[in-house]
This record gives sequence, structure tokens and C-alpha cells, in this order.
Amino acid sequence: MNEAAFDQVFPSNSLRTRIFGTSENRKSGAFYGYSLVTLALGVGWLLRERNLVNAEHGLGYWLGIIGGTMMLLLLLYPVRKRIRALRFLGGTTQWFRLHMILGLLGPLLVLYHSNFQVGSFNSQVALYCMLLVAGSGVIGRHLYAGIHQGLYGQKTSLKELHQKLNASIENNKGLGTVMPTLAARVEALAAELQGDSISGSLSLVTCIQWSLRKHLVRFSLWRTAGQELRRRAAESATVARDYRRMRKASSKFIRVFVGMASNVARFTLYEKLFSLWHVLHLPLFFMLIVSALVHVLAVHMY
Repeated sequence: MNEAAFDQVFPSNSLRTRIFGTSENRKSGAFYGYSLVTLALGVGWLLRERNLVNAEHGLGYWLGIIGGTMMLLLLLYPVRKRIRALRFLGGTTQWFRLHMILGLLGPLLVLYHSNFQVGSFNSQVALYCMLLVAGSGVIGRHLYAGIHQGLYGQKTSLKELHQKLNASIENNKGLGTVMPTLAARVEALAAELQGDSISGSLSLVTCIQWSLRKHLVRFSLWRTAGQELRRRAAESATVARDYRRMRKASSKFIRVFVGMASNVARFTLYEKLFSLWHVLHLPLFFMLIVSALVHVLAVHMY
């Protein structure tokens, strides 16, 4: 068997990479932005009992004004994205970055304005609405990243992922010669991931099932490969001589295949969740605007 047939390389993420990200991720502005916001939240929470700011006067008051204005400016991104005549204001990528920055800084300043404490009923409603929208925005950002090549890259299509998955199988035709049982199982799993013939997409249930059972599938394929290779090694001196190399090559292919299959399922899941998120996020944002206006009016009228 030709080991080069298994050399179709796709990135495989270690546990450390999945938790802490790649070195490129850690060097990105998003990583440092989240780190600084988290640090600022921790400092503000620890100092909340000292009452360093007063929400009604001085710095505390202006923190609320600036933070609220930043959240109003969040509307500029969807306006720019939908009105083509505003292209002279800059690309949507830059506006999206600004949208994310304002979506983090605005709530942070409002939390400092409130001294990380809840006050009257109307302020509680405004604060909880703000936290709900901010949390929704962070979730949306990661769903968005899950269906794009990098956060600000071109959108990855399900068709492209299917093509990569099929290419990984086509480039490993030698697999079917020595291990036909494993090859048949791989083909069946690949067919399962093609989706139905009408929509060309996976069902939500299939996506979730793949996310839950990918490790079991990988272990099962490894076991099938091991059993089949040992059986062929007993029948063929050539296979017996190259057993270690073939075992290593087949294990690599299985890891790559399951990784690509999981990417297809994960992409579809993110795409469906992102569509649902779009339906929920905008009403939440308008609820925030209304509650914030009621809070401002109540504070200045009474």
C-alpha cells in the first residue's frame, strides 16, 4: 500500500488548541479584547463595595451616558450592511469590528456606571436587558465565526466542505484495496453526511448525533482497521512486512476523515443556530433600547 495515499492533510486540533486557541488566535485583537474586558469586569466586581462612582453624578453619570451612546451606535452596522448607498462609509468588515468593540465596551461602561449593583426596578430591567443582549452578541460572534473561514473571512459553504470530504476519500483509493470493509464503512458514513437530495443539507438531529458520537465513530473505525489489517497480514507476507506503516497510515486517514466529517456536521449546526440567533437577537436589542430609554426618562423626571 502506498503511504502517500494517506497524506491528504487537514488540520487536527489538540485539546490545548481547542481550549486556548492557536498562536495566531492568541495574537489576534479579539483575544486581547476579551482578555482586557474580562480583567476590567473582575476589577470592577472586586471594587464594587467601595462605591468609587455615583451613578447620578460626575464620572458615574457620564459613564452611563457614554456606554448608552455606544450601544445606540450599534445600529450603524446593520444600517450600513443593508443600505448599499452608504458604501462610502467603509466596508462591512470594518463596521463589524466596530460593532463588536462597541458591543463590549458599551455594556462594560454601563456596569461601571451602575457600580456592578442593581438599583430601582427600571434600572434592573435595563441592566438585565443589556446583559442579555451582550451575551447574545458574544454567542452570535462565535456562531458567525463557525460558518466563516476566520471571523472576517469568506463564508465557508457546505458544498465546499463536502468537496473536501470527498477529496480526502478519492485521494485514498489504496484504502479499498487492502481494507475493503473499512473503505465500505467510510463510504457509508460519507453518504450519510451528504444530506437529503432536496435541500442538500443535514438535519439538525444528524448534526447533533455526529457531534456526540464522533469519538465513538473514530474508535470503531480504528478497531475495524486493526482487525482487517491483522487478518490481511496473516494472509499476505507483503502486508505483514508493511503492517506498522499501514496501521499508522490508516489511523491518520481515519483521524482526518472523522475530523472532516465533524466539520461538515458542525458547520451545518452553526448555520442553523446562526439563523435562529438572527431571529432572536434583533428583538432583544430593541427591547434593550426601549428599557434604556425608560430608565433615562425615569432618572431625569423623578
